[in-house]
Amino acid sequence: MIHGFGFLSLSASLVLPWALTGLVQGERITESLVKDVRQSPTDQVMPLPSRKLISQSSTATTYYVSGSGNDKNSGRTTSSAFRTIQRAANLTNPGDKVLIMNGEYKNTGGSGSVVSIRRSGRANAWIKYQAYPGHFPKIRHDTWNGILLSNGVSYIEIDGLEVIGNNANITLSYALSQKTNGSNPRTNGTCISIDGRNSSVRYINILNNKVNNCGGGGISVISADYVKIDNNTVFNNAWYSMYGTSGISFLKSRNSDNNQGYKMFVTRNRVYNNRNYVPWIQRGNITDGNGIIVDLSKQGANGAYRGRTLIANNITYRNGGSGIHAHESEHIDIVNNTAYLNQQSPELSKKGQLYAGYSNDVKIFNNIVYGVAGKNVNSSYMNKNVTYNYNLYPNGAVIDAKARGANDIIADPQFQNAPNGDFRLKGTSPAINRGYYWNDLKTDHAGNPRPAGGAYDIGAYEIR
Repeated sequence: MIHGFGFLSLSASLVLPWALTGLVQGERITESLVKDVRQSPTDQVMPLPSRKLISQSSTATTYYVSGSGNDKNSGRTTSSAFRTIQRAANLTNPGDKVLIMNGEYKNTGGSGSVVSIRRSGRANAWIKYQAYPGHFPKIRHDTWNGILLSNGVSYIEIDGLEVIGNNANITLSYALSQKTNGSNPRTNGTCISIDGRNSSVRYINILNNKVNNCGGGGISVISADYVKIDNNTVFNNAWYSMYGTSGISFLKSRNSDNNQGYKMFVTRNRVYNNRNYVPWIQRGNITDGNGIIVDLSKQGANGAYRGRTLIANNITYRNGGSGIHAHESEHIDIVNNTAYLNQQSPELSKKGQLYAGYSNDVKIFNNIVYGVAGKNVNSSYMNKNVTYNYNLYPNGAVIDAKARGANDIIADPQFQNAPNGDFRLKGTSPAINRGYYWNDLKTDHAGNPRPAGGAYDIGAYEIR
């Protein structure tokens, strides 16, 4: 297999002047194109912030956006709200907040994004885009991105929005007819793109959002650093793109400093029904559609990525590829997740619900791994220093011998109601108090304390 980061080689008619494809050779997952006019980046060295406390300056401004607003308004009150989020985004300064009220926010004309965020906050003054309390705004698009963060932007938080793609307007037959058309945003668009290829993007929080029905990726993180993806619901993405996309993906993470501690966080997300129906252009077959993937961090944008990535307390189910997938990556902890009946794509059978391949320094502990009959529940291929242990597998599971841990449990996990998406444990579950004490993980999928009893429970939920 050839592993690298190249650009799409197509006829001149498909060359896009503003978009990098980010295609990678080999078994991997990339994200759909980013198509926006680029501006000159401002790339400053930022001090390391506290991820627990985000303060604002005393001169911070709150802008309001409403589906019934007007961009000629001041945007300073609910009664004088802007109509577009972009209008507010063009005005923000460090510490500002954008509160978004009910309404649908769509791309217009030839715009490549509904919202393109290019203005940065500071370590002690993040810029926040939030749903107005009690409101449920929707960003709906048929272009390259619902929300794009690029050009060196930093200290940005996106909280409580719904981003909806174009899948409802696409048929599989149409998507297959476009399987070599890299310039079609209707099939290749991504919901939320964090794109640091042009200039380092870092310190980004994506929290409590609903991300769905994008033909390309759900949440795509390319060549970035210090990104937190927490408590999002990500579903029905990656269906129609030619780029082999997934629900949540990290590709070629970038070092913005020498910190070797946790810098990337994928926690408490519910990720389901993300899969590929269209072959990846460089392989000509179905390769991805994973729930969560960390891809090619060994080949980071400026050298092998040195920071650690924590993937914890996620629920991944009925995705086309793996529930959680690490390919040619390192320094990853996959802890206390629940992976259930992934590998729905018939073309994919060997990688498993949890997979690590060509990777190094990966720990896979305390996960419930419930597989499809006849397919591997896990897989460990061409790895170094990758450890599986304290995981629970159902009776009859096909377990890769290289991925078997001394403290694994073979038993029915006893979910409350898995067919209807309830993966909490019954009080008699063998997963209770049988996990490894993972000191860095203090809460579960619901935000409840870990451990609740004498030891950690296995899986995304802590019961007692």
